[in-house]
Amino acid sequence: MSRQLQARLVLQKSFWFETRFLHESEQYGELSTGETVLAFASHAMGEMNIVKGYQKTNSGALPLGIELAFVTENVLAAYSKAISAGATSISEPCEKPWGQTVAYVRDIDGVIVELCSPM
Repeated sequence: MSRQLQARLVLQKSFWFETRFLHESEQYGELSTGETVLAFASHAMGEMNIVKGYQKTNSGALPLGIELAFVTENVLAAYSKAISAGATSISEPCEKPWGQTVAYVRDIDGVIVELCSPM
């Protein structure tokens, strides 16, 4: 199983997303989040489709300057579920000065995931 597929499964387990599509090769999959679809492809597909190369995510390096953000009514529950599913804590849930509760985790590939309450 590719690390990208494992990352997809962590998101699925953490946030109750439904699998919309999973190619039999396990090199590409999609999660339905409601109105938005999250797609995941393996590095093998990335190397095939982006011939000039790209910066791979790496859980051992500093995170890339992008994040996925998910809004939830219960940040603590989402954070706990993400950690249980294999994510790594960056910062535990805390209330920001503007009143929003926010937490950050990294998936198994090192991608930053923000968990936040509605504004």
